[in-house]
Amino acid sequence: MARPVPTPSSQTGLRALKALLRERHPLAALRVFYAETGNVFRIRLGRFNPIILVGPQAARFVLVDAYEHFRWRNDYDPVTELLRHGVLVEDGATHDTLREIMSPPLHPKRFSGYVTTLLRRTDQVSAGWQDDAVIDMLVEMRKVTLLNLLDAIYGVDFTEPMRLLWSSILTLIRYISPGLWMFWRGAPAPGVAAARRQVDHYLYELIRTRRVAIQEGRASTDDLVGQLIIAGLDDALIRDQLLTILIAGHDTNTALLAWSWYLLGTHPEAMRRAREEVDMQLGAQLPNVEQLSQLRYLGWVIREALRLYPPIHLGSRVAAEDLEFDGYHIPAGHRVIYSIYLTQRDASVWPDPDVFDPERHARGAQQVPFAWLAFGGGRRNCLGAAFGQLEARAVLARLLQTFELRLVHSSVHPHMGATLEPRPGVLMRVRRRKGAMPLPE
Repeated sequence: MARPVPTPSSQTGLRALKALLRERHPLAALRVFYAETGNVFRIRLGRFNPIILVGPQAARFVLVDAYEHFRWRNDYDPVTELLRHGVLVEDGATHDTLREIMSPPLHPKRFSGYVTTLLRRTDQVSAGWQDDAVIDMLVEMRKVTLLNLLDAIYGVDFTEPMRLLWSSILTLIRYISPGLWMFWRGAPAPGVAAARRQVDHYLYELIRTRRVAIQEGRASTDDLVGQLIIAGLDDALIRDQLLTILIAGHDTNTALLAWSWYLLGTHPEAMRRAREEVDMQLGAQLPNVEQLSQLRYLGWVIREALRLYPPIHLGSRVAAEDLEFDGYHIPAGHRVIYSIYLTQRDASVWPDPDVFDPERHARGAQQVPFAWLAFGGGRRNCLGAAFGQLEARAVLARLLQTFELRLVHSSVHPHMGATLEPRPGVLMRVRRRKGAMPLPE
């Protein structure tokens, strides 16, 4: 007979609380629970009492073995209320159909046409950096990823809308982050309604004008907006997909890029090797997609940043029926969370799991399946995974080509927002390198 899932003891809870206060993030508490309880445990926080699963086998169970017995959609969560029927919060055939419609603009065969856009938008943001200025890479990388995503995937210049919508986008991200809603379903959400109206107005106007342009033969249907329109979706459903990709697509890579700069900044030898690889492979020339793919060490840096600080640090599901994992009973209707963060720091899989070691990924062929979960796995793996990695290589390579960057404040901690972010930020002093080739007008 399956056993009930254990709850950490009060003594373990006290140690977890001390770890949380010491390290200033809840993941420290989860590490204590995991170390003292094992890879299956329950936490109780008022009405929020999920079952936590850790390890490659747990991830495989949720993502593959019992895939049909879980559902993603949870109407209790703000993310579902905000995204409504976005692909991220749909299940079954509806999810699969939306995913198929949305896949073409994110397919690698399109990437050769995206590289110039990614480089140009990176230059656009970095053009305002003055020599010896200290900038927050968390903020600057958000600008880059928003401009890149909307230009490459939506086919629009987001420069002016970004200025107008910046505060609203951040408000919506905070709304779907862990917070009071976990304990109090009707928790106040000041500013959210106004922020949603402002972002919705932009998206509905984008849909309206693009419909007209397509009908009049003045616009391509190759980008995401066009693909959704010609698929026959109504404006409300298109809005849901565009908002889903806007929020999820930029926020994940914002975190990835910020953590990459933090790790390079705290490991000068890795920074030197990454810069030397870029100089050797690219020189002062503008790279194409093939040249970016040949930046092996930079690719390892990205994978290691994703391992240590995965932007999506957990996966949440709801058990659609009674289940059993590793001898434990999971009741129907219960929230199940598999911890990507803890799995990717599992000492039984990863030697020296807390150490930044990009070269461990040169040995990736021997990696345990489902030990690295930065883009999920199975049939619901991240729709934009390949684009996100291309963007990370392009942005990092371009800035390494054009700037010397030095970390000036290394005291950061992981913040569990909609993604896992470095807080209070990644402050770097920048100085432009001589000889970097500007993009052609």
